[in-house]
Parts: sequence; structure tokens; C-alpha cells
Amino acid sequence: MTNQLQTDVTIIGGGIVGASAALALRKMGLAVVLLERDQCGTRSSGVNYGGVRRQGRPLSQLPLAQRAHAIWGSLPELIGIDGEYLRSGHLKIARSEADMASLESYRARSEGFGMGLQLLGTATLRARFPWLGERALGGSWCPQDGHANPRLVSPAFARAAVRAGADVREACRVEHLLHDGRQFVVAAGNGLEVHSRVLLNCAGAWAGAIAAQFGEPVPMVSSHPVMAVTEPLPMFMTLSLGVEGGGIYARQAPRGNCVIGGSQGYALDADRARPGRDAITLVLQRTVELLPKLRHAHIIRTWSGTEGYLPDREPVIGPSSTTPGLFHGFGFAGAGFQIGPAVGAVLAELVRDGASTTPIGPFSISRYANRAPAESAAGQLSARHAVLSPVMSTLPTT
Repeated sequence: MTNQLQTDVTIIGGGIVGASAALALRKMGLAVVLLERDQCGTRSSGVNYGGVRRQGRPLSQLPLAQRAHAIWGSLPELIGIDGEYLRSGHLKIARSEADMASLESYRARSEGFGMGLQLLGTATLRARFPWLGERALGGSWCPQDGHANPRLVSPAFARAAVRAGADVREACRVEHLLHDGRQFVVAAGNGLEVHSRVLLNCAGAWAGAIAAQFGEPVPMVSSHPVMAVTEPLPMFMTLSLGVEGGGIYARQAPRGNCVIGGSQGYALDADRARPGRDAITLVLQRTVELLPKLRHAHIIRTWSGTEGYLPDREPVIGPSSTTPGLFHGFGFAGAGFQIGPAVGAVLAELVRDGASTTPIGPFSISRYANRAPAESAAGQLSARHAVLSPVMSTLPTT
């Protein structure tokens, strides 16, 4: 027996982007069905580091980040919890004069975005943050950035969407997907079939497979960051810490646990990833250089996840270039947690109005139209009658 549903918008993916889009669409009065293969917010949206930062983003993303900053400020009213969100400040460390020059350049280029960046020399850094290691020579301070608990925030967006009237289906794998010339038809687990005029592709690291089915292949690859958390420690650090040029990132949760990340794990299969022993060792070595207080701390858990990266490290956000009614929101290169709520709001605007009040031109999927590998004529699928192949049916949403 097939259970058929008719709705305005179908969303594939229950991470922070898909769930926030569902919430925004319901506030606009549109009917929404969200399909999530696992539980909402359990993929990269729920296992990331938890940084809520604007500092360090490409200038193209700062309008989105500023819009998201305002949303984060009203989190309890929007989703019913504060999600342990703290505007504690974000400190980006410089380990060399070249790093300081890079931070100075970024401050100058981003000055019009209202972040209030402050450059800190060695003496000021030592006075304000005496717990930093000797490798830290200076830094850039963004006082209103911060961090939150992704395990609380991301699922809360989905719950808020449900309270607003969205039909959220968890443990609901998408098995087939097509456009019949009038609307999208999505066949999911348990005999569910959803019909809608609009489809949002918010499937995270697996969203490229959906885009390809509609004639829009993108050169997205998966990456698997290494994460670790310590035992609860006496509070010494409230801010969120990053490093210019990469390396590690760290924050201390309200309970005293230090969350740290960096390096790369590996995929076990299409669904699971794991941090390797060498990668964990590298992260811990780099962490102790900057945070000597963690030298004897016990690590109580390590984990990894799967994130989607495009060559330019920019996401895909906006309408399909081949199929009316299809909108994409994926490829956030490990930095989607902060801007996720703004992306959801933008997607909702695109559905209702056909345009967004936030500039998203650099994120068009059409930038890859001439770069993705060409398909053979025999293997091409009509964007009008695209169907998920048996291989695609095994892919989860994020």
C-alpha cells in the first residue's frame, strides 16, 4: 500500500539547513514535508565542533553570516532553547608574522561587515589570555562570535518545525525521485510517496548525487574531521579558538569539557567515518602547543563525521539551473553550522518570492556547469524525468 501525500514543498535532509528551511516555510504558511534518513540533526549538523563564527569566512559568505548572527541571537524564541549558545568571542591565533599579516589583511577587507575585529599583539595576548602556549604570537579577536552545542541546536530546529506544523519524517530513506513534468514525486520508505511542486535538496555530503540526477553534477568530495572531547576540567577558557592557516580549533563547554578538532579521519563506508590513531595524536599534539592546560587531560571520546567539500570551498545555494522548482543548499565545507539558519531562511524566500534579500550569487550551482565531468549520451537522464538509481537509493540524507 502506498501512502500518498500532497504538499507545497518537499525537503530532503533534516540537518540544520533543511530543518531551518522547514521552519521558515511554515512561518510563511506553506505546507512542508521533510524526509530524513536517520534522525534530524544526527549527521554533520549534530556532530560538528559547534563553532558559531563569522570571523575567517570568505567575504562572499559574510552577508549570510551576518543574517545568521541575528537569528542566533533570538534562538530561545525561535526554537525554544538556547542550545548552550554563548557569544563568548572568537580568537584566531597567529603563530608567525605571516599569520599576523594575513589577519591584518582580513580585518581591512572585512571592515564593512560590522564584526569589530581587534588585532592583538603578543603582549596584549599574553595579558588577556595567559593560558595560551608560547606558539601563540598574536591574534584577531571577534567579540560577538562564539559557540553552541550542535547536539542540542540542530535537532531543536526540526522540533520547532514540527510545532509550527511541518510534517517531519525521520528514519525515512528516499528510494526514488523524479519530476513528472508538473511536480516532484519522492518515494520513501514504508510506502510513502510525496508529491510537491518544490523540492529542496539539503542532503549534505550526499546532496551531489541528487543534483546529478537532475543534470547538475558537481565535483564534491567528502571529508571527515577528527573530533575529541576531554573530561570536565576547571573553567579556564570561555571563548572559541581557531588558528590562522588551520591546525586545530577548541572551545570549553559550560560543564568544563574541552571540545577540540582538526586533522582528518577516514570513511568506513558511505554512512560512517572514524578518526585514525595518527590523526588523533596529531590533533592532541597541536592542541597542547596552544593549550598547555590540556597536557594531562583525559580524552573521553573521539569521533568523526562526513562533510561535503567543493573545490572553491563555497557552498551551493539557490535554484537549479535545469529544473524549475528545485533548490539546492549543500556543500558547506565544514562551516555550515553558523550560517545554516540563514541558508534555511534564504531557501524559504526563494521558494515564496523567487529571490532572496541576502546576496547568494557566488553560490550558484551553475558555476560548475562546464567543469563537472560530462556524462555519456547513453547515460544521461532527462532533468524532467530524473529517477534515483538503485545506487542512489542507498545514500542517506544529512
